[in-house]
Amino acid sequence: MKKIFTKTAIAATVLAAATIGSIPTVASAAQKFVSIGTGGVTGVYYPTGGAICRLVNKTRKEHGYRCSAESTGGSVYNINTIRAGELEFGVAQSDWQFHSFNGTSKFKDAGPFKELRAMFSVHPEPFTVVVRTDSGINNFEDIKGKRVNIGNPGSGQRATMEVVMDAFGMKNSDFALASELKGSEMAAALCDNKIDVMIYTVGHPAAAIKEATTSCDVKLVNVTGAPIDKLVADNPFYRVATIPGGMYAGTDKDVTTFGVGATVVTSSNVPDDAAYAVAKETMSNIEQFRKLHPAFANLEPKTMVSDGLSAPLHPGAAKAYKELGLIK
Repeated sequence: MKKIFTKTAIAATVLAAATIGSIPTVASAAQKFVSIGTGGVTGVYYPTGGAICRLVNKTRKEHGYRCSAESTGGSVYNINTIRAGELEFGVAQSDWQFHSFNGTSKFKDAGPFKELRAMFSVHPEPFTVVVRTDSGINNFEDIKGKRVNIGNPGSGQRATMEVVMDAFGMKNSDFALASELKGSEMAAALCDNKIDVMIYTVGHPAAAIKEATTSCDVKLVNVTGAPIDKLVADNPFYRVATIPGGMYAGTDKDVTTFGVGATVVTSSNVPDDAAYAVAKETMSNIEQFRKLHPAFANLEPKTMVSDGLSAPLHPGAAKAYKELGLIK
């Protein structure tokens, strides 16, 4: 398994060596590294990876693993990079976990990723549409003819946007502009009047949406209708979702949409003790985890180890959950 050694980890190793006179200790010799692929720095995946790593690193002397969170292109990128052996763990939307394991949708050409393993689910992720208030857009179908950011290639939100567009019979050519900005670039583009619409499949509250709603006149709009009803009915990984009114400036009423869940995935090639450490430290410290981001506030371990998981549990994670009484 190829390990990813980050600059921070390398710097830490160099500093440690200098501090102890370049004499390796048993602990430093035994230390192993794992990385979690996340998403853009203004989304929720990045702080999710950071929160998990913070808990894992607190007890690294016990299990020997140092964890780092890597900012990446998102769900599809993370799954593909795990498959290539270049990441140990990754955060991914529940729908793309399903499609990867089964070799469907975006993963049809690559075929089923039968080595994909689930760790746990995290926060819900509503499909969120934010529009300029002067755009004349009041629902998803109104985005035709507008300047729309459809998401960066490799991200779960881009892939989900394409699913929704297909459900509504839309194509990129239906838009005045179909941009491919990353999550960290969308809010500025919206407020600079370079786009009319930004799409984000994300946990709430999200920094990118807070940035947009506090910087210019924008609002969230509903994503509803027969095409959405059919998506939810036909796919077990989708569900109706509500974004509470008042969470963001400019949107006082509840917004109805649909959504997925964020999940943490890995590969059967990742050692059992690594998966065990990540699973155990996260679940046994759930009170601390909940405090690390508002989107985690209502997480419950018993649902986290089952909801939205299409791939089998990694045996290392399953061992931890049995010890903690979360599964039989």
